[in-house]
Amino acid sequence: MKILIGALSLFSFSAHASGGFTWISSISHALHIHIPEYQIGLLLVGLFILSFGFLYTLKLKKVPNVIIPDKGITLRNFAEAYGNFIYGQCKAILGEKKASQYFGVVAFLFLFILISNLLGLIPGFLPPTEFLNATLALGLFSFVAYNIIGIKENGFLNYIKHFAGPLWYMAILVFPIEIISNLVRPLSLALRLRGNLFGDHLVLSEFTKLAPAVIPIAAMALGLLVCIIQAYVFTVLSMVYIALALPHDHGEHAHH
Repeated sequence: MKILIGALSLFSFSAHASGGFTWISSISHALHIHIPEYQIGLLLVGLFILSFGFLYTLKLKKVPNVIIPDKGITLRNFAEAYGNFIYGQCKAILGEKKASQYFGVVAFLFLFILISNLLGLIPGFLPPTEFLNATLALGLFSFVAYNIIGIKENGFLNYIKHFAGPLWYMAILVFPIEIISNLVRPLSLALRLRGNLFGDHLVLSEFTKLAPAVIPIAAMALGLLVCIIQAYVFTVLSMVYIALALPHDHGEHAHH
């Protein structure tokens, strides 16, 4: 029974992190590396995605017929299932014509945020997305991306004009409101993601202290759900912003 309790407690990401111990901070302290922990965490996530992509590419080169999927659960099947899911979301929000064009940006954003969130489920690690600097950087990435796309698709002058609204005599009121609304978006995305991850971490940490033999199981399930939902919400909102930045005939469905 004691072994079972110990094993369950081990899988509580809150129990380890709330005590102040993390592997990254311990290693950084030992090596005298003065880099914020969330930055190292983001670097690890980036390296993981690059490694995953490299292995998938190697696997694909060895496949005689790429149309035929592998048997069972494999890295290739997992990657392609993920790709199909994201592509379906892109088609639903961006439309058939633009889905393939901006699929790469959306797929990277969702995967990066999801893995960053999931890092907190590993004992001795904190999710980088629990830190405002990290989530603000992600929010700015989304902001810069959809504005660049808007300028590319519409042209600079036409993109600026669309902030004025369809009625020229309302432009003096609509334009500043639209500009402020757009400038607030990266902060809104950052605060939403950081607040939910931090709140989930804090609540589960306190409940784990009350019942370490039972709560870790529920904590893992709830924590996993929060990680997935928050990554999905961030990505969907980013896709909506991209859709709104596109010419009207491509982005009009985003208003419905």
